[in-house]
Amino acid sequence: MKTQVNEITAGLQHFHGTEMFYQIPLLRTRFTDGLKYLANVADCFWLITDTSVIAKSLMHRSEFITIDFKRLSKEKQDFTDYEAEIIYTDGNDTILEKHRYRSTDFPLDELRLFFVNNTLMLPSEY
Repeated sequence: MKTQVNEITAGLQHFHGTEMFYQIPLLRTRFTDGLKYLANVADCFWLITDTSVIAKSLMHRSEFITIDFKRLSKEKQDFTDYEAEIIYTDGNDTILEKHRYRSTDFPLDELRLFFVNNTLMLPSEY
């Protein structure tokens, strides 16, 4: 698992801007090369879909949304019964929404995404 995490982290560092946009057909949310790579290597298309649905629902509250995935520490997991959470903010630390997940197979402990102009992207692709 550690090897996979290191490979994913190293691979994500190569994305600056994007050459192509992809689209979730039903939602019409666009996403970038970096997220396409992440979805393929980490098998996490669910993350793109989930974050897109929530971010789109928050567009009326902020034009720019940060999305932070964070795996909870073992102590917090025992206390809260949740394994991970995703926090949506306006980029200025105002929490717009928070979602908790009881279980996840996402390999990274944390990840930040941006959602702007109906497009989900890595911070380095903004």
